Amino acid sequence: MNLREVVKRFGKDVGLSVAAVRAYANQLFVALAHLRKLTIVHADLKPDNILVGENKAMLKVCDLGSAADVMEGGEPTPYLVSRFYRAPEIILGLPYDGAIDVWSIGCTLYELYTGRILFPGRSNAHMLLLMTELRGRFNTKLVRRARFGDTYFDDMGAFVHPDAKTVNAPRTRDLKARLMPPGERFGDAEAKALGQFVDLLEKCLMLDPARRITPREALAHGFLRS
Repeated sequence: MNLREVVKRFGKDVGLSVAAVRAYANQLFVALAHLRKLTIVHADLKPDNILVGENKAMLKVCDLGSAADVMEGGEPTPYLVSRFYRAPEIILGLPYDGAIDVWSIGCTLYELYTGRILFPGRSNAHMLLLMTELRGRFNTKLVRRARFGDTYFDDMGAFVHPDAKTVNAPRTRDLKARLMPPGERFGDAEAKALGQFVDLLEKCLMLDPARRITPREALAHGFLRS
């Protein structure tokens, strides 16, 4: 099976246990660290492209049809990577590297734990809107450097694209509120694990790719070392 089938069969609408997500996350970042060592960007990571062994314990990344050598560079295209797992720098037309795979893994891990897609955007504009609502406003310097920045934002960082409303509030709902809803009770061990998981996701989902966690840093993170 692939990971999407695993979630449907064992965690439909509720997701997998935090222990299972930790075990899978560790293997995924090992795979990303190996790809980075080889200077390869996968460029289409999502649950469908991660295979699960018969014992449900071992993962393998598959489908490298979109993969490319980072050293060779590439022409910015706003439609690289499946939309729900597409990093913001791709949509904006910025140079990209292995950080786009880290973003995709962050989206995938959220989906494994919750059973829900993190950014179910209908278009690139809607994707940027959802990212802004969760992760805050984009840095205006980043937007100005982007080839397609003025397609979506004005000089003040507000949305101008007709498919997205203007967003001025820095955040509407953070990851912690989604994964650890107020009023829901957790045991000490689970609360600690979820707190570490939230921190890892926040580092995977930095809007600025230069600030995003690397695979090696992720493997040293408290969530994976617990």
